[in-house]
Amino acid sequence: MTKLTMGSHPYMLGFEQLERMLERSAKSGNEGYPPFNIEQTSDNSYRITLAVAGFSEDDLSITVEDRQLVIRGRQSDEADHRIYLHRGIAARQFQRSFVLADGVEVGEAIMENGLLHVDLTRALPEPVVQKIKIKKG
Repeated sequence: MTKLTMGSHPYMLGFEQLERMLERSAKSGNEGYPPFNIEQTSDNSYRITLAVAGFSEDDLSITVEDRQLVIRGRQSDEADHRIYLHRGIAARQFQRSFVLADGVEVGEAIMENGLLHVDLTRALPEPVVQKIKIKKG
């Protein structure tokens, strides 16, 4: 028996890209660091919050690459001269990826008390009714 996918279903035309996005998000390699929250702040807006204690604004980058929000963190190695007796605070680089639906746009990013907030908004499309004229063949 063959596996039925969204892209091969006869009533689901043009959903191949959605299927690829789901596969890409499953393989994105997000390990669990840093921890994050996603909250719905209104009917059409969201906020992603990452716990980035120890990172400065200069250590972080936020990009949108092919409908994918990518947040990267890399701390500078300016404290090489320190001798740690115990080092329990993670100072590793990270990359978090979030697949964005069509119409979702990234707003502002705010750093506050060791938390990075990234605001997203979803623009609602206007309903479109299109009449197709039938030509005689």
